[in-house]
Amino acid sequence: MPLYFNTLQVPMAKRAFNDAENLVSRQFRLSEGQFKKNKYDVKTLAYLNEQEIKDGTFAHLCKYTYEKADGLDESCKDGFDFYRICLQDNNILDAVERANPFIKLSPLMLYIAVHELIHVLRFSNGAIDFHADNDDKEKEEVIVHNLTRAALQPVKGYDLEIVLDCFSRNFKNFDIFN
Repeated sequence: MPLYFNTLQVPMAKRAFNDAENLVSRQFRLSEGQFKKNKYDVKTLAYLNEQEIKDGTFAHLCKYTYEKADGLDESCKDGFDFYRICLQDNNILDAVERANPFIKLSPLMLYIAVHELIHVLRFSNGAIDFHADNDDKEKEEVIVHNLTRAALQPVKGYDLEIVLDCFSRNFKNFDIFN
């Protein structure tokens, strides 16, 4: 039976994404509210569709394309891409439990949030194609990890440093393309 975030962990995940938006905006020198133009949402395991659930990952990104539709307001007249960050609660909680007491949920969630939001930003601005080949996907993970490290520097502490060290060696817990 899968593990789900509890009533204390869900607000922690939301806070991580709020903090991550600020850190990513600062890293990429985005003006206030500019990051909000990226269309995305975050869902935990309990709210994912079957195709959004992935074994062996902390999170992955799904892209949905909405085609042009008549009668919509001007901002949607040409259609748009929408990204869903699919958190895999069970894998995140399992990693925290296995690495106890070294890895704590809060810094791990902040790392995941910053990492995924950088992907959203890079896909949205065309830095990489969401449907890139496997070689480009692997290169993208290295780039995003390095950008994530840089974005987290202003808040780096002991607990976050442990998370960064773990992911410097292994990017396999993220599956960004679906």
